[in-house]
Amino acid sequence: MRKLVLSVLLSMQALIAFSQATTSMTGKVVDAKSQRPMPNVEVSVINTNLTELTNISGAFNFKEMATGDQMVRVRFTGFKDQLIPVTIQQGKILDLGTVALEEDITSEQQLSLITITENDLGDDNSGSETTAGLLQATRDVFQQSAAFNWGQARFRIRGFDNEYGTTMINGVTMNKIYDGRPQWSNWGGLNDATRNQEFTMGSAPSDYTFGGILGTQEINTRASIYRAGTRVSFSGTNTNYSWRTMATHASGLSKDGWAYVVSASRRWAQEGYFEGTDYDAFSVFASVEKRFNEHHSLNFTSIYAQNSRGKNSPNTAEVINIAGEEYNSYWGWQNGKKRNSRDKDVEEPINMLTHYWKFNDKTSLQTNVSFQSGSVGNSRLDYQDARNPDPTYYRNLPSFYGYNLTDTFPGSTTTLASTTPFYQNRQIDWNFLYNTNQNTEDGNSVYVLYEDRTDDKQWTANSILTSQLSDNIALNAGASFRKLKSHNFQNLLDLLGGQFYRDIDAFGTGDQEQSDLNNPNRNVGVGDAFGYNYNLEANVADAFTQFKFAYKTFDFYLAQNFTRTEYQREGLYRNGYYPTNSFGKSKSVVFENFGFKGGLTYKLNGQNYFVFNGLYMSKAPTMRNVFPNARLSNNIMEEAVSENIVSADGSYVIRMPKFKARLTGYYAKVKNATETSFFFAEGIFEGEGSDADAFVAETVTNLDKKYMGGELGLEYQLTSTIKITGSAAYGQFTYDNNPNVFLNQDAAATPDNPNPLINYGRSHLKNYRLPGTPQQAYSVGIEYRDPHFWWIGANGNYLADNFLDVSPILRTDNFFRNPETGDEFLNIDPTRARRLLQQERLDNFYLVNLTGGKSWRIDGKTLGFFASVNNLFDEKYRTGGYEQARNGNYRELDTDLASGTPQFGPRYFQGYGRTYFVNLYIQF
Repeated sequence: MRKLVLSVLLSMQALIAFSQATTSMTGKVVDAKSQRPMPNVEVSVINTNLTELTNISGAFNFKEMATGDQMVRVRFTGFKDQLIPVTIQQGKILDLGTVALEEDITSEQQLSLITITENDLGDDNSGSETTAGLLQATRDVFQQSAAFNWGQARFRIRGFDNEYGTTMINGVTMNKIYDGRPQWSNWGGLNDATRNQEFTMGSAPSDYTFGGILGTQEINTRASIYRAGTRVSFSGTNTNYSWRTMATHASGLSKDGWAYVVSASRRWAQEGYFEGTDYDAFSVFASVEKRFNEHHSLNFTSIYAQNSRGKNSPNTAEVINIAGEEYNSYWGWQNGKKRNSRDKDVEEPINMLTHYWKFNDKTSLQTNVSFQSGSVGNSRLDYQDARNPDPTYYRNLPSFYGYNLTDTFPGSTTTLASTTPFYQNRQIDWNFLYNTNQNTEDGNSVYVLYEDRTDDKQWTANSILTSQLSDNIALNAGASFRKLKSHNFQNLLDLLGGQFYRDIDAFGTGDQEQSDLNNPNRNVGVGDAFGYNYNLEANVADAFTQFKFAYKTFDFYLAQNFTRTEYQREGLYRNGYYPTNSFGKSKSVVFENFGFKGGLTYKLNGQNYFVFNGLYMSKAPTMRNVFPNARLSNNIMEEAVSENIVSADGSYVIRMPKFKARLTGYYAKVKNATETSFFFAEGIFEGEGSDADAFVAETVTNLDKKYMGGELGLEYQLTSTIKITGSAAYGQFTYDNNPNVFLNQDAAATPDNPNPLINYGRSHLKNYRLPGTPQQAYSVGIEYRDPHFWWIGANGNYLADNFLDVSPILRTDNFFRNPETGDEFLNIDPTRARRLLQQERLDNFYLVNLTGGKSWRIDGKTLGFFASVNNLFDEKYRTGGYEQARNGNYRELDTDLASGTPQFGPRYFQGYGRTYFVNLYIQF
């Protein structure tokens, strides 16, 4: 009996001691306006693994916290973050009481982001967007500057193309297998439905995937996490569309475990900012969740976004000087309306079923099954044995006739240039095309409108495990499998008044004329496939693990992944150029890749941190580069190998209630990249006259790229109503070696030479700058936020060091060879040669942007508006461009540039002038 009493007393003493040692923190989150509890609010202790979601009463409770100074972050989409410094004492419970979150009416700025991410830089017909990646609204002031202030200038974070980032919906990767880029239009216009997002920068750890060197973007569409209520908005802008209306309703989680969200939007324009750029888009979204119990929940998400928009042309300086910055050569008048010949049509619905399995408070498993199908089409004109209908075709321009824009006839004020075809008709002459087709002898159309069409079907299945293995160790792991079948073909859209179109290649001879030797001399009509027709198939399996360790002074993580990628082409036509290797299936191409990354956070105290990240990974080349001539043949670019990527970055981070800052230095290198492009070249092949000319596929292999620079973001709450911000990006993004250049010339293909690749050796690209983004960007802003729920802000921005995309073939030794003899040109002037091959730096420029908004709370409803004016002073600037490689040798390029108005000068992408965006909304 004595032993029993003693044991009980000792046990009670131990329990009392344990309870006294317990350190915990509690609190409750409410809406500042309504004082209603807010469920599903994320409450986290910064730089630890501790994260909680508030319950239906808005309450949260952290147990067994580390003692000392900590910083607590309270975050919910559409509301201002709260940063709360706390001191945790041993054996005491800290009650934060009621935390009131204020609605962040500046989040309305997200609504204007769609004008950035839905524009292509060029007509690459790749099916996915080519704009900068991960330019979204986040809580990092630097990323906000990149999105809202620099995004209009095509700024890319750290210079990376968005194929180096990962975009996900519910943990399912949305990057296209064909080219590695996300198709933003697949969920365009659904801003309210896609606002629940998580981001990582660079190679920082993500709970959902291994990721890449640009970062990750995770969009969460689980129905129960949406704020209950209804929101209706109407917007006007003068960017790529004119008007938008959007409505969203979220039910919240009912007592019987059901939740749903529905959203729809419409965007349209008869003409956007650039001439002839029509726009028509309709998007719908639905998410339904059934929570069976505290362990199991099932969510179904369906997204349908149909988008059709007219493109605008990149133009030479000669064309811009004549027709202006807003000129677009792709359209013409037809029956009193502007008709664009270059439309992009996207319609790829997404359906996704997600199972959430919460084993216990520490471990959960998310499993997804997703199916996406649909089409992407890029239209354009085709013609046979007829003049080029492009009004900017070089034979239509004054430069072709040797005219200067200011030269006049003797004794007259009429300029010589004004007599040229471009001055007579600067747009596509649709009436001429119809009349020509209607007057052919046999009804054959010599002009047609067609689209380069891609019909994809993709299945994805994946599982993501999250587990808190101990107080200090967390595990993330996942596995996924993607299966793609992509049907690619030319689809005839309009015979333009004719009766049929001959499915031949007018530039070929004999059997080379035939698109399909199995069905020669076909006449095709509207809706028929012609020209090329093939399938691309891919299987991609991926797995990753990630361990995160959190301690009082140090946090660190280690992650690794493995990816197996398999590609295959199936030709549906037996092409006349490639009769032996175009029909049927190619061999299967397999790549196996690994990745390792890690990072360390040193917590100097609760407000100052040092963060370091490092990564090494290999990455399979995309299908676009493995099958560089996929339209016509099964030929594989054997030199297309996996890229090797290394990166490192270090940051100093300050997080205080009034002052936040991040200073980052980074370095990354991509080795053995492969890039493919298509163009018409003159004077490249050996031969006289037109024998030296051809339409070619250029593939650059073993290409190395280097990225290095720094980032700075500053935010200071000067007073309770005034906030000042500053951001800076300085980078040096260069080619880091002299890669190999291969040209594929279809006309050179023979049964004995079915893969007519010509190796042009090294292209001297080392130290040339990478194109497509300003490599310097600076922003200073001030914002006034009134206690009566209105605000106004202004930003001044300076962007510099944007470079033209150079032509690799012009930097090979072939540039100095005479195509008629094969020998090197005589009397080459080295100084002149350097000037011809010097990379063009685009002009630096300033942008001033204004934003503001106001909201009212009336009878439980919120009414508000957001307005912005970008490029207030209507600065004219160019966002990018590329050299034309048509002049393929020293003599031709020298002669063309010496004229002062080159026929084949660079083509430029123009930036928007002054634009506005206004959004009115009601929320209840």
